[in-house]
Amino acid sequence: MIFDLCKDKTLNETYKLMAQTIIPRPIAWVVTEDEGVVNIAPFSYFIGLSSEPASVLISVGHKPDGTPKDTLANIRKHKKCTICMVKEEDLEKMHFSSKGLDKELSEAALFSIGTKPLAEGYPPMIKGVPCAYVCELNQEIDLGGGSTIPLVLNVKHIFVDDEVITDKERLTISFDPVARIGKSYAFLGEEIEAPVIP
Repeated sequence: MIFDLCKDKTLNETYKLMAQTIIPRPIAWVVTEDEGVVNIAPFSYFIGLSSEPASVLISVGHKPDGTPKDTLANIRKHKKCTICMVKEEDLEKMHFSSKGLDKELSEAALFSIGTKPLAEGYPPMIKGVPCAYVCELNQEIDLGGGSTIPLVLNVKHIFVDDEVITDKERLTISFDPVARIGKSYAFLGEEIEAPVIP
């Protein structure tokens, strides 16, 4: 079956196709701040773009009423965010933080998600995460329509918990991340070594 996206297709159908075939997708737990309110939201349209310069991309949509989600509004206003990787034991809190809240309410307070400062002048990181990226907005990408806004973010600092560094000399890192598969979440499970190329 071929789905022709040049013909009229609802956004929901396209999302279903992409969300269930581009898998697994890592979840970026994005922390922003405005007027003293810490906003925490998960995004599975997230990817590393480059290591030189260190850059990542998240795609942020709009609220049902058409206004920008708080994450997008806060990044546009302050040009900064902190992205935290989600580990298995934080799955429930991460999922709860996806709930739409009024701008004046903080997911950190409502769902007891602990935070702590990481880099001066940037939003805090979430306590206990294995890794966090301190980022500044590089640019928005215009996709020529639609309500999803891709944001290119330059990484200024990377935090890695000492407990997940298994070899400091080789800088080997290992933790149990959470991924998104369609409407479900997944754990990566067993790692498989790459076969030796003859």
